[in-house]
Amino acid sequence: MSGNGNAAATAEEDTPKMRVIRVGTRKSQLARIQTDGVVATLKALYPGLQFEIIAMSTTGDKILDTALSKIGEKSLFTKELEHALERNEVDLVVHSLKDLPTVLPPGFTIGAVCRRESPYDAVVFHPKFVGKTLETLPEKSVVGTSSLRRAAQLQRKFPHLEFKSIRGNLNTRLQKLDELQEFSAIILAAAGLQRMGWQNRVGQILHPEECMYAVGQGALGVEVRAKDQDILDLVGVLHDPETLLRCIAERSFLRHLEGGCSVPVAVHTAIKDGQLYLTGGVWSLNGAETMQDTMQTTIHVPVQHEDGPEDDPQLVGITARNIPRQPQLAAENLGISLATLLLNKGAKNILDVARQLNEAH
Repeated sequence: MSGNGNAAATAEEDTPKMRVIRVGTRKSQLARIQTDGVVATLKALYPGLQFEIIAMSTTGDKILDTALSKIGEKSLFTKELEHALERNEVDLVVHSLKDLPTVLPPGFTIGAVCRRESPYDAVVFHPKFVGKTLETLPEKSVVGTSSLRRAAQLQRKFPHLEFKSIRGNLNTRLQKLDELQEFSAIILAAAGLQRMGWQNRVGQILHPEECMYAVGQGALGVEVRAKDQDILDLVGVLHDPETLLRCIAERSFLRHLEGGCSVPVAVHTAIKDGQLYLTGGVWSLNGAETMQDTMQTTIHVPVQHEDGPEDDPQLVGITARNIPRQPQLAAENLGISLATLLLNKGAKNILDVARQLNEAH
């Protein structure tokens, strides 16, 4: 008996242990749902690997009594997760792409941009206003949003409404809407509501002519260590070529404008008949002043690989070695060209004033 037991123990020791890939995420329910989705895809692609999810709180999760634009920290929802990456406590981190600054700290890169869900904003109404739209809400109704971009555009479009900051994760914000009598409606990203399974709360979808969206909205980004080729190869298969090119153009536009959370900048992109279209705009805080334009570039949405490795593969923080380089560069140049056009028309003045006013309040 004892002989068989020893043999079994030896066989177990000889069996190679499954490699464990540690995945970092924020603790919120939405962040967990997004991370679970990415991990499920990776598990299906790599059945020989094990994945462990490690959740942590970030600065943005902890400071809930201040508008995001006032905190003055570019990596509000990413810093703690990047520290874990740096210390080799996790191998990759799943983020909402719109939370990732256009310039990442040295040593990090976005190794995958996953297929985008709806990039639009959605309006959720207080139960007593179900069936209304922003246009038909009563005069002086208060609409909650934590975004300067949304507030500036919607104030311009719906001057009869008042806009007030509302913070917290999706669950908290919906609770504040339903339980307090303070807000008639709140604006949230449609993608987040979809992922949480709360589509039934959406009372109105805001299309670009009403409210253009945030750079990267609706897409997920997988951040990794820039020199970890093994993990880069592992997550690179998650790149969605069309989403990648649209988001490179959007991030390039924002980076060149030097925009961020503290100024109202918004975009709209589309790929049609081999053309990538980018519409971008900047607004004053109250929405009274705005500057927008559209440019396009020829692009052929790549299937997969073509070029060899580059010396510096990153474009606006993104590494996509398995996607042809030419369309990526065209998308980056489109963003730079549109930002330059707006800056030459005087967008810098609008942004500078918005930044100063935001800091002063």
